[in-house]
Amino acid sequence: MASRTRTHIVAALAVIALVVPAGCSWEKGFQGAEPEPDEVRLVQQPWEDLVVENEIVRQVLGELGYRTRVQELSVPLGAQALANDQADAYLGNWWPSQESVFERHLATEKVDVAGTIVTGSEYAPAVPEAVAEKYGVRSLADLDEKGDLFDRQILGIEPGSPGNDYIANAIEADAYGLGDWQLVQSSTAAMLSEVERRVDEGKPIVFLGWKPHWMNLEWDLHYLDDPERVWPGAGGIRTVFSEDFAAREPDIARFLSQIRVDQGTASTWIHQLSKEQIPKEKIAADWIRANPDEVRSWLRGVRAADGGPAAG
Repeated sequence: MASRTRTHIVAALAVIALVVPAGCSWEKGFQGAEPEPDEVRLVQQPWEDLVVENEIVRQVLGELGYRTRVQELSVPLGAQALANDQADAYLGNWWPSQESVFERHLATEKVDVAGTIVTGSEYAPAVPEAVAEKYGVRSLADLDEKGDLFDRQILGIEPGSPGNDYIANAIEADAYGLGDWQLVQSSTAAMLSEVERRVDEGKPIVFLGWKPHWMNLEWDLHYLDDPERVWPGAGGIRTVFSEDFAAREPDIARFLSQIRVDQGTASTWIHQLSKEQIPKEKIAADWIRANPDEVRSWLRGVRAADGGPAAG
């Protein structure tokens, strides 16, 4: 690849017509899992910020002569795929909320932490700020006394998600007197639809919230304090690799480990993809074109597939 082309990537990258496998499975690893030379196999859940990040990775690496495969796997199966060398990298390791899933793979060094993409994330039960102010609900410790306002229910997302498990464990342990409360599991979309309905009607609700996410752009939220520290929270979103990936593809690994995204940018991507219905390819290409210096910082010290400097 000519230096002029590599310079173009950080100045005005157009949408690249590389093919990402359409088939995916939540119960199987990558099909034909053996990696090709100059290739990265990325794990993905249908989380909008992760989807856009992986698309940005695909477009940038494509311009550098590398290939990217993306497959959707649940968090536990994605962790297992990384540990078994059936996948290479995951840019969505919410920490410490995914600790229960990843801790054994990290302890055996089958999965390595490569960097932190987003810092200061949140992942905890939340209420609308108006509810916090009107009813004095600012902590998990405030919930039980006001339980009738919420029908003693906390709305969660998909069954099996770490956040749901933490809520269920708190209820089972009667933490903060929540033993007679109920976790309502559904889907992320269904939960957010119910939040929207109750916010519009001015009705109290407590639900599993997180940021970055468009919910924080749409609504003024208060993440409930946890004075007894029963909730693991989410301090950051990390990049993790399979054990041998960095040795096999050092330049791709360096690029992925240097990616940094601020919360506002991630929330905007989520809003664009899920609320504005903008295709991920356009979101990624437009962002790359508008942020050449940031992309260049991710490519510091990285070589293209032909051995030349990635940033020109």
